[in-house]
Amino acid sequence: MPGDHRPPTRVRVLLAEDQGMMRGALALLLGMEEDMEVVAQVAAGDAIVDAALTHRPDVALLDIELPGMSGLDAAAELRRQLPRCRVLILTTFGRPGYLRRAMEAGAAGFLVKDGPVEELAAAIRRVLDGETVIDPALAAAALSAGPNPLTARECDALKASADGATVADIAARLHLSESTVRNYLSSAIGKTGTRNRMEAMREARRQGWL
Repeated sequence: MPGDHRPPTRVRVLLAEDQGMMRGALALLLGMEEDMEVVAQVAAGDAIVDAALTHRPDVALLDIELPGMSGLDAAAELRRQLPRCRVLILTTFGRPGYLRRAMEAGAAGFLVKDGPVEELAAAIRRVLDGETVIDPALAAAALSAGPNPLTARECDALKASADGATVADIAARLHLSESTVRNYLSSAIGKTGTRNRMEAMREARRQGWL
């Protein structure tokens, strides 16, 4: 007797994307896959972990640049609090540094958003099967780019200077001395081959190191 041919269990997907139109389109398209169900949609990074703990997705699709918390930071927190949830980074910004940071955060895949939804659905199934799925062009670029030359503290100093903060402001935020902050910023400027800390910050962001 004919009936519903959908599989008895469906892949539960959490979707984190701050652009409403993109988020809605992805949810609609993935929902059309017979073996998938979007169980949660969030627009901010700091909502990801709570939504995941509530809805228990099998896969979390995370953008990187989100308000509140980056998708990379959320991926690391998901690995700690919900290790069975596989993370797939889906971003507009195919930066080599982002790929390295995503893998360090425990992501199972990294894709850029301009691919067809069929490839995304296939990638979701593959990461659930235990595979690691990475955009081939980005993987090649990451290998040629080399590792992030900045230390964690140099990155912190650059991030803290993003709003034009003074050295004194940065020192207060990071609980460091002003001379230590100057040393970190000077080192970051040298490593990025730039002329000042604002240029260094922009270059580090362009490379995906921040």
